Amino acid sequence: MYSNIKTCVLQGLTGSIVEVETDLSRGLPVFNIVGLPDISIKESKERVRTAIKNSGYDFPLSRITINLVPANLKKEGSQMDLAIAVGILKSSGVIIDENLNDIVFVGELSLEGKVNPIEGALAIIISLRELGVKRCVVPYDNRDECSVIKDMEIIPVESLGQTVDYLNGEIVIERYRKSFENGFKEDEFTLDFADIKGQAGLKRALEVAVSGGHNILVIGPPGAGKTMAARRIPSIMPELTFEEAIEVTKIYSITGLLKTNSLIKQRPFRAPHHTASAVSLIGGGRIPKPGEVSLAHNGVLFLDELPEFPRSVLEVLRQPLEDGTVTISRANATLTYPAKFVLVASMNPCPCGFLGDPVHTCTCSQASIDRYLGKISNPLLDRIDIHIEVLPVNYEELKGSKVEEDSATIRSRVNKARKIQLDRYRELGIYSNSQIPNKYIKKFCKLSRSAETIMNQAFNKYNFSGRTYNKLLKVSRTIADLDGSDIIDDRHILESIRYRTLDNKYWG
Repeated sequence: MYSNIKTCVLQGLTGSIVEVETDLSRGLPVFNIVGLPDISIKESKERVRTAIKNSGYDFPLSRITINLVPANLKKEGSQMDLAIAVGILKSSGVIIDENLNDIVFVGELSLEGKVNPIEGALAIIISLRELGVKRCVVPYDNRDECSVIKDMEIIPVESLGQTVDYLNGEIVIERYRKSFENGFKEDEFTLDFADIKGQAGLKRALEVAVSGGHNILVIGPPGAGKTMAARRIPSIMPELTFEEAIEVTKIYSITGLLKTNSLIKQRPFRAPHHTASAVSLIGGGRIPKPGEVSLAHNGVLFLDELPEFPRSVLEVLRQPLEDGTVTISRANATLTYPAKFVLVASMNPCPCGFLGDPVHTCTCSQASIDRYLGKISNPLLDRIDIHIEVLPVNYEELKGSKVEEDSATIRSRVNKARKIQLDRYRELGIYSNSQIPNKYIKKFCKLSRSAETIMNQAFNKYNFSGRTYNKLLKVSRTIADLDGSDIIDDRHILESIRYRTLDNKYWG
């Protein structure tokens, strides 16, 4: 007896339909799986055999051949268990439904016949939708994650027995639906910008950075509040759009970090330690998995004590900062993951940390300072839009009774600015000013005549590169959006230029 059941495998974030061909023939009992299966699929033979028996069905004593089509596609993952079991039960006559061509089955089986949740369920469902599939049987615990795709019929099952009863028409399982329209509500954060005394310039720079999705570098001595402010960035970040939330959830789904099995509604904030390797930052492994830059997609990647990272690790950031994607090549596969994130980096001005501090004296030699700053290459600096220097807060500001602006107030301005950008770039499919393609900069970043004069003078004085010039215009566009202005005026361009004058001071 022959049967053909459909399932799906992932390569990165992209899924491909795999046909599970099952043939039962006479001969000595043997169970073979062919078609480039990996170890996890080969091991499914024992899971499937035991799950079928423990679900109350007879495992056929025949020569069983499973062929995974297309045969030249490398397949991995335990999500094929359910499809293999259904194929065997269909071939042996337990499942009587003749029309299973329009259903895709994904799920891992336990030995007792339960259908366990899988990694990458949302990425699978999105890929299946793009391939024209309308109905998918998924593990019950993945139902919330999968149901965010409205035009797919999601059938959640808890066990192999329930799946068989559903296919034979003995029970009815309704399509699972869950509404997410009202899911994006104001989040509550334990850390708030109101906790930060003084540092108005730093707060402003961070507001501009998250409003337009711009990278930022904060330089200052220990205790100035660099890390304190960075840790509070999630409380002022703009709300995720539904499309952005889908992108983030897909990445966390395939890495197994989706803890709630539902749509992620808060922007990621990743803060790897400076001992992190290049592979953990960019991604990799035998079958390449996303790294920190992809886990920070549509969110923030915070690198504290930037020069403490090995220079070789920092240099791998250059491509994702420029392209918004990261491509990982291995012998088994070449995969591309999205990596559009806001880089927030902090560093001391010298090894001891007190260069320029009005209270403490720097004990570093010029040679050691040069070596320390030399860990940050000029090409990497050129990709960071905003550079700002901070000094420690004085005693009067710390003990003062002034009520600082809270995160909710700042976030309301950020959301307004981001909404302007979403409306402006809707047809381009981008979300922020930092993502403006270079060919559209002239169209969207219009300078007043006096602002054009200021930019010309600054370009010649500071010897800006072409990349820096474009980034200055994008930052100016964000500042103008925060100001509610259609035209980039003098004050907008001057503020953006002020954020790029530290290059000459430290690396000139």
